Amino acid sequence: MELSGRMCSGSVKPWRAAAALLCLGLLVAVCLPPVRADAVERSRRGELKRVLILHSFGREFRPWSEYARDIKAELERKSPWPLDIQEHALLSARFNNPGPDAPFVEYLHSLYQGALPDIVLCIGAPAARFAQRYRAKLFPDTPLIHAVVEHRLVDRANLSSNDVVVAIRNDFLVAFENILQVLPDTKSVAVVVGASPLEKFWLEEVKRELKPLDQKIELVWYSDLAFDDILKRAANLPPHTALFWGLMSVDAAGVVHESDIALRSLHAVANAPIFSYAEPFFGDSTVGGPMHTIAETSSRTVSAAIGILGGAKPESISYEPIGFAAPRYDSRELQRWGISESRLPPGSAILFREPNIWQRYRWQMLMIVAIFLVQAGLISGLLHERRRRRFAEVESRQRLAELAHANRYSAVSEFTTSVAHELNQPLGSILTNAETAELILSTSSPDISEVRQILADIRRDDHRASEVIRRLRSILRKTPFEVKDIELNETVRETLGLVKAVADGRHIALTYVPVLADLHVRGDPVQLQQVILNLIINAMDAVSDANADKREVSVSTVRAGNQAEIRITDTGPGIAATDLAKVFDPFFTTKPQGMGMGLAIVKTIVEAHHGEIAAANHAAGGALFTIRLPIAQ
Repeated sequence: MELSGRMCSGSVKPWRAAAALLCLGLLVAVCLPPVRADAVERSRRGELKRVLILHSFGREFRPWSEYARDIKAELERKSPWPLDIQEHALLSARFNNPGPDAPFVEYLHSLYQGALPDIVLCIGAPAARFAQRYRAKLFPDTPLIHAVVEHRLVDRANLSSNDVVVAIRNDFLVAFENILQVLPDTKSVAVVVGASPLEKFWLEEVKRELKPLDQKIELVWYSDLAFDDILKRAANLPPHTALFWGLMSVDAAGVVHESDIALRSLHAVANAPIFSYAEPFFGDSTVGGPMHTIAETSSRTVSAAIGILGGAKPESISYEPIGFAAPRYDSRELQRWGISESRLPPGSAILFREPNIWQRYRWQMLMIVAIFLVQAGLISGLLHERRRRRFAEVESRQRLAELAHANRYSAVSEFTTSVAHELNQPLGSILTNAETAELILSTSSPDISEVRQILADIRRDDHRASEVIRRLRSILRKTPFEVKDIELNETVRETLGLVKAVADGRHIALTYVPVLADLHVRGDPVQLQQVILNLIINAMDAVSDANADKREVSVSTVRAGNQAEIRITDTGPGIAATDLAKVFDPFFTTKPQGMGMGLAIVKTIVEAHHGEIAAANHAAGGALFTIRLPIAQ
């Protein structure tokens, strides 16, 4: 007799389960009308065929319930006789510790002793074993059809000439190789299976069959977890993981589950695709692959049943176990998990395709075409507007270049004194060395070797002064926006050379830590130097009020994926939390004499290079500005 999932739990004692079965059996025996005498008489005359369907897990427990429903419908459609179909469910397979079968046996015996069924259809291995075990008492001469029984679970020792087996064959290796074919980057597969005796049997079978894959993937077993814990793990699986749905009737905590409800719960939270080999789960939650089909099993079962009811000997009917049918896949799941159809095995069927845009919106598309024809007259005006916009973009870029140039002049003016000082040093050294050389040459026997050393010093100081002037000219040069390949480390190093003297004059420790690799980006070198220069000057201004031993500005470059980063940090007071979102706004400034355009121009230049800039407070104190630019391909 079928019990509801609410009444069944793994913690139910065997005697309580037996008592529940007996009570329900008596209740049904009292409530159901007795077998009508005319039905019995019609059965004896061959006009009515009585069929008993015996379920293993329950009338609504997938996948077996779908097989039973299809078998029943097909049998009613094809039968040339009127049928009296009765259905009962054991449910014992859904207990960790099932109770005795005696109450259920007595119930069936009392129900059918006056009119035995003409045939018994056992759905699943537990029902088949039950019918074999109590055949002598319940159905001594009634033919039995063992349907949807995996061939390893067929009790062949107790098969009689009155038995027909419609078995299936589970090939777990094929099912898992399918996962690796459609998802070749898979590193691990989590196997969801319950803790009932039947499920423990299949757990060991799966482990045994999948030994050839030990070196290819990691198998994670969920059989020792409560289903709530399985859901939590499935929601946080690492990348390149798949889920394999076996069976869930009783979890490790002893809680009974309806398999399809449990699978839908798993599908709702899982961050990885779910695979299975049973068609009843396909189209709802699983990706697909090779699987057992309901139609083939139903066809064989119904064919055998009609043959036996028509007088055929059960021993004359024999079938080979049914293997997996051609792979089938759910188009919706393929799209959800980004699985390319090119990876599917040849001959695969793809179902549940979403209708294309024409099929879904035919009339809307026709209307759009009509509107498009009307709009054709506006194309010339739109092209004219596009041309004007392009001119405006060119003009805007020119204005940006001019504004950036003015900003560079403003920035350079802040360290002209230091630049002059840096030029005075090599020029003074050149003058001193030249005068010394003149004195040496005026002697009667000048030391030519020492003169050569003086000339080498003059050449070195001249190069030093030229380099300062070159850097200054490059930053002040007024040129249009020019995109070229730039080595970012060298650009940063050159910019630091401009401000090094300023930092020394302010007693600021300016450090640079470049990444140990070339960072090539596309952009305008002058404008990128301006960005770095502005940020370094701001950082030096931020630490100007700090103690002399705490004035530090650090510049570093790193590579983060396909982006190059420039990070500028200081040991100043940092940025107020309320100002972080506004620091790049035009005319926003915290300096008494500032105009608030420096950082706005910096952001505009960075975005013109398809990059981004962010401001934050450093964990160790001070501000952190991060520039991210795409690496040149």
